[in-house]
Amino acid sequence: MPKDLTPVSAILPAIIKPEHKPLTPIQERLLTLPLPADDDEAAILYQHSVLCQTCMPYRDPGDDKRAWQRTNGLVSLLIQAGKAYDAPGDAWIDVGLPHGPKPRLVLYHLNAEALRTQSPLLELEDSLTAFVKRTLGLDVGGRTIRTVKDQLTRLASADFRFGMGGREGRSVTIKGSVIDGFELWTPKNDKQRVLWPTTVQFSRNYFESLMQHAVPLNEAAVARLSHSAMGLDVYTWLAQRLHRVAPNKPGFIPWVSLKAQFGCDYKRMVDFRRVFTRTLKQVKVVYREAKFALDGKGMRVHNSPPPVSRRLLQIK
Repeated sequence: MPKDLTPVSAILPAIIKPEHKPLTPIQERLLTLPLPADDDEAAILYQHSVLCQTCMPYRDPGDDKRAWQRTNGLVSLLIQAGKAYDAPGDAWIDVGLPHGPKPRLVLYHLNAEALRTQSPLLELEDSLTAFVKRTLGLDVGGRTIRTVKDQLTRLASADFRFGMGGREGRSVTIKGSVIDGFELWTPKNDKQRVLWPTTVQFSRNYFESLMQHAVPLNEAAVARLSHSAMGLDVYTWLAQRLHRVAPNKPGFIPWVSLKAQFGCDYKRMVDFRRVFTRTLKQVKVVYREAKFALDGKGMRVHNSPPPVSRRLLQIK
């Protein structure tokens, strides 16, 4: 092992106990999936920089919940659930809000496909199935793929608005969709009926912005964190932020701000701190170059290499 690498066992004291108990599914995913690959082999996914700072719901907020808002500093995100037209039934169907790890994973994949093809129009059937099988290691048939496609439909139907604060009390609202249009396929068997897009088209504004503000993510790291919406959000946030921290001036985020950004599901600070600390240790397993520290006041972040090197981006 190279001298500059830390053994996994040294950074998992809170995840793996010494009693030789069987691995949980999460521990097995973190430890047995391939490590993030070396530069010449790593596959790359992407997230938009603004969506690295704000997040979608972690859990299903329910069919009655038609809007979702999160704020991080001067950036605010509002997601409004949409509708999809079902031609066989000649009906507009309410589609719920995207939630959990899968819409995040799907969006990373769509972003990567758009950047690879240099086109906002994406054909999904083959690429999405391959992504689910290769990156997530999941069965591409049955319930798993239906859940992925359901979350894709929710993502495609939703409207996104971004708000940004400025000096002297000024506020800016950016209105629009991530996905402008999509073509639905409707199964004939009502018992298996899941409306899902076979083709999606990014909005022109989103696509052009993505071309300028895409944050590279290591696909192997994403695969290891695919069980955890919070883990994915923390990983993408660190991927976007750490390499921008001034080398001689660490950044500091108090616990109250961390909870506002990542702790929407937790009423008590003590519960959020416990889960966030555990999640951060899981992220450290896959983003080993990340430099940060937690204490009773909050989190201190230090300048760190990005999870995907600039050399690899030039090769790709």
